[in-house]
Amino acid sequence: MAAAQEYPGNLKRQVEKLFDASLRSTVPDETGVQTEVTASLPGKPGDYQCNNAMGLWSIIKGKGTQFKGPPAVGQALLKNLPASEMVESCSVAGPGFVNVILSSKWIAKSIETMLVDGIDTWAPSLPVKRAVVDFSSPNIAKEMHVGHLRSTIIGDTLARMLEYSKVEVLRRNHVGDWGTQFGMLIEYLFEKFPDTDSVTETAIGDLQSFYKESKSKFDADPEFKEKAQKAVVRLQGGDAIYRKAWTKICDISRAEFAKVYQRLRVELEEKGESFYNPYIAKVIEELNSKGLIEESEGARVIFLEGFNIPLMVVKSDGGFNYASTDLTALWYRLNEEKAEWIVYVTDVGQQQHFSMFFKTARKAGWLPESDKTYPRVDHVGFGLVKGEDGKRFRTRSSEVVRLVDLLDEAKTRSKTALIERGKDKEWTPEELDQTAEAVGYGAVKYADLKNNRSTSYTFNFDQMLSDKGNTAVYLLYAHARICSIIRKSGKDIDELKKTGKLVLDHPEERALGLHLLRFAETVEAACANLLPHVLCEYLYELSERYTSFYSVHQVIGSAEEASRLLLCEATAIVMRKCFHLLGITPVYKI
Repeated sequence: MAAAQEYPGNLKRQVEKLFDASLRSTVPDETGVQTEVTASLPGKPGDYQCNNAMGLWSIIKGKGTQFKGPPAVGQALLKNLPASEMVESCSVAGPGFVNVILSSKWIAKSIETMLVDGIDTWAPSLPVKRAVVDFSSPNIAKEMHVGHLRSTIIGDTLARMLEYSKVEVLRRNHVGDWGTQFGMLIEYLFEKFPDTDSVTETAIGDLQSFYKESKSKFDADPEFKEKAQKAVVRLQGGDAIYRKAWTKICDISRAEFAKVYQRLRVELEEKGESFYNPYIAKVIEELNSKGLIEESEGARVIFLEGFNIPLMVVKSDGGFNYASTDLTALWYRLNEEKAEWIVYVTDVGQQQHFSMFFKTARKAGWLPESDKTYPRVDHVGFGLVKGEDGKRFRTRSSEVVRLVDLLDEAKTRSKTALIERGKDKEWTPEELDQTAEAVGYGAVKYADLKNNRSTSYTFNFDQMLSDKGNTAVYLLYAHARICSIIRKSGKDIDELKKTGKLVLDHPEERALGLHLLRFAETVEAACANLLPHVLCEYLYELSERYTSFYSVHQVIGSAEEASRLLLCEATAIVMRKCFHLLGITPVYKI
């Protein structure tokens, strides 16, 4: 079947392909009609449903059609559906809904093929070749805090899903490494350490404190403030001594950031604000030549329809700001890096800023008018991380929580729970440490990702490290249990993949098999809408469907042992791919 060749993994796409052909046969003159296929809701007849009949009827009813209403259109769509081995049966319900039941044999055969050819054959195909994901982006000389956790985790998962979908992803860390704060930081460094060459991370100590001390002096000491302002000019003018001090501060910060990225296993390429600095003047000139920039109270701004304030691109003192840097970075990504999709992962509080600079890019002709046409840009906004008191998550002394401390606490708690279960007696110290790390860090990631990113959530170690309910711990343990069943069988699973036959005769087996086949369309939907929680929902439901199967069907020693071991293996493979896309390390023993 042609559809299966074109969309080997995406079940929904394959069903859509069949109905595309049916629509062309049923209403050949209505070429602009989009096929509407959805997965059937639980408890409803069928596996998929085509919902075109009512919409189609509203288009053709005044055109002398042969049809007498939506049900007749539905019947025609069913009649014109091409013959396919994937379809078991079809029926028309209500006002023309066409319900499709897929062949259990075909579902089983598709899973068998994946077991031999690998799960990468189920990767979705997206309409872009290269994308930029701009995420994490902490500020130099400031600690990474829980707000950066969300950007880092969400951005990494979006990048992983796009990479799995065969998109080249430029993972960009747009760090705040340029600006007026560096004047005070450099001058304070000179005061505390006249011999800046010998300054080490240990000497500066806590960067957050260093930043606060320099800010206090900047606010309280007019002479220091003047020195700091002159230092900015010298830094931006390329003064070698000031550049060297700036590099020192940046390097110490990067070492701190690296501790977080190493724990989270996140890879990023830094292209901070300073990288785009040489290009800003040229970009501002281009915007000016297009008549977009106006003078306002000494500053240079762009007025945009629908906003009650203009977008400032040059400050009244001639300096550049976030907008000028962000516009330049966008110009660079479109023109130099040739990105077709640029995704920015920041908190929802920056929504207006992104809306304004995206609109500016459209006015400049850099982007198409439609926000769904490529090249395209998207702001992936996320809500707050809250404490038990419902307020922004902080320490008892009202300090922002350091991300390194948070992650280490998760690992420590995870290890304690494993020791309480006697695992320190069963496992090597390395196994204990690795499992504690996988479960602890995985718990923090999953607790964030399972929520719709635009909402806020409450950070609670006890809930996220629970082995019950929709948590990483529960899911990781479910995966480990499946692996244990396969090990206990004593069968060579790789050999079984080549020689065994999968049969889905029982309702629980079929439901699990169908859910496995819906993996590709789930990843595609999560990518298209930039919503990682969609994948989390799929993974949790997969685990639940496996439990429903395993609780009523014996695997080892049953007449269907070979088939059921293949179903266990397929479930474990899909779970591991979900874990990979979520940046979670699977565990194989519990």
